[in-house]
Amino acid sequence: MRDMQHYDIDAVVPHRAPMRLIDRLLDWDEDSVAVEVTVPGDGLFCDADGVPAWVGVEYMAQAIAAWAGCRARQAGRAPALGFLLGTRRYSAERSHFRAGARLRVEARCELLGENGLGMFACRIMEGEDVVAVANVSVFEPGDALAYLESGQA
Repeated sequence: MRDMQHYDIDAVVPHRAPMRLIDRLLDWDEDSVAVEVTVPGDGLFCDADGVPAWVGVEYMAQAIAAWAGCRARQAGRAPALGFLLGTRRYSAERSHFRAGARLRVEARCELLGENGLGMFACRIMEGEDVVAVANVSVFEPGDALAYLESGQA
């Protein structure tokens, strides 16, 4: 990835604690993003084995939100609300992410329509190991509030 302007994660992701699950923006460019997650030992989604691997879908979605937020900031706009539509082919190599593990979550834009629909190829790495992969579909409406009020969400 070619390094673009660096942003603090709070400046590019609309999520706030306790629902902001990603910790740090590592890198981003026109087509991709990498963020870091330190798997918590307590709190939302944690159990005795760590954080269930299905939470990886939300890690991926928040990485995509960071990418969209970086693009918005670069264009002089605030980050917009977006929606996770779904995933295809989510596959995890383990049932849980262990507490304390440092994960690198990567998302690459495969398709982005003018209507706000996007498809991203995502993966989660622990060290050199790929521990989860998926294709993630998202939607960023032009006016999120109007979209929510329309009842289509």
